[in-house]
Parts: sequence; structure tokens; C-alpha cells
Amino acid sequence: MPKTKVLLVGESWVSAATHYKGFDAFGSVTFHKGAEPLAEALRDSAFDLTYMTAHEAAEGFPFTLEGLSDYRAILLSDIGANTLLLPQSVWLHGRPTPNRLKLIRDWTAAGGGLVMIGGYLTFQGFDGRGRWHRTPVEAALPVTCLPYDDRIEAPEGFRPEITGPADHPILRGLEGEWPLLLGANEVMAREREDVQILARLPAEQGGHPLLVTGRHGEGRTLAWTSDIGPHWLPEDFVRWPGYATLWRNVLSWVTGAR
Repeated sequence: MPKTKVLLVGESWVSAATHYKGFDAFGSVTFHKGAEPLAEALRDSAFDLTYMTAHEAAEGFPFTLEGLSDYRAILLSDIGANTLLLPQSVWLHGRPTPNRLKLIRDWTAAGGGLVMIGGYLTFQGFDGRGRWHRTPVEAALPVTCLPYDDRIEAPEGFRPEITGPADHPILRGLEGEWPLLLGANEVMAREREDVQILARLPAEQGGHPLLVTGRHGEGRTLAWTSDIGPHWLPEDFVRWPGYATLWRNVLSWVTGAR
């Protein structure tokens, strides 16, 4: 049986450092990939994951609905809206180009599965630089973004509060206590019958939504407001057997397989 194709966009970065050793100095550049725990969790699963890093997405993310039709689910993780709004044709050459945020919205309405994962450049993010507030993609999500920096940094850790029914397809096989998380993005769940909050932050951290499902047209949408790897998602969470179960369940639900 062919695997279900899903596209993960973002979750990578480049860091530049200057090293000083007495009189002398030199620089170094390091490329980081943050979605490797998820890629490993989906290995030997029913899903064929394409991992499109943030710098590849600027030109590599499809510019047509036909290009998006290759995938049953799109996961946006720690990538700002500007990367998809400002390809070289716009940024360097000033040419009209399809708005890929509208394409994602329309692709979802036609039956696609859309997931937004938390981070410094998703939802609204660090200093509001994610810039997903009031975008076509936000319109497809089961949550709305704040118009400013929405990070909840919790270095002491917090334990997710499960609010959905144990027999929900996403929560199956996840009995017992979940590991600690170290942060999340603050969002507001939409007040609609199709929207369901399956997990939230504890009351002492504001009780904000953590795992939210909903619909957009014929498609299914989901928001996970924490990370998929360090730092907000500690190594203990990655090593937890429920990590792979959670993400396989998420993809099964959002692609309509269950």
C-alpha cells in the first residue's frame, strides 16, 4: 500500500558565530535541523515525510494548487510567513507572484490537512516576527494568533492537561502522565462547533490551548502550540514512547485516515 505523503515546512536555521582567541578571531556558520526527532518517529510508519527546510521553502514550496495536491498534509513548523510571501520574484524582481498563503488556505478548504506547530516563528512568535496573525493561513486554523509576541517561556516546565476524550483518535494510546514541556505559543481557540481543545496548558500557566482540532471547508486543521523538539520539547518528551504515537495519530486524523 502506498504511503500517505506529508510535507513538513521549516524547522531549520543557520547560526553564525565569531570566535575570539586573544588577538585573533575567526567566524563559523552552522546549519541546524530541528525536525529530526519527528522524522525518526515517522520512520517505518504509514507516512512518507518530505522535510523542506526553511531556506529551501522560499523557492521550493509549490506556487500552484496542483503542486500542493501531491500532499495529504502540510505541517508548518517554526517558519515565518515572510518566507512564503517574499520569494525572489517578489523580493528581488518586483514581479506579481501567486500568494502561497492563500494557496494553503484554499488547498485546505478543498480537503487538505493543515497543521501548525509552535515555535519562535510560527503563530506570532518571538517579537511578533512569525507574522501569521491576520493571514489567509490563520483563517484556516482552529485558533487565532495574538497580534504581538505570544511566547510562553516556562523553564521550570509544565505538564499538559488533557481535556479531550480518551477515545479521540489523536489521544488513543496516550494514557497516563505526559512529560514536561518548557514553552508554547499563546493562541485563542475559535468558538465553533467543529473546534475541540484536546489539551491545554495548566491553569498556573494560563490554561491556554495546546492541542486544538478543527475544520476548514472539506479539510481538517490542527494546532500544536509547543515544539516538536528542543528547546520547548525536552529530550524526555522526544524519548517518551507517546511522542511517536502522538504524531502518527495527528497525521492519521488530519489526513482523514481515521
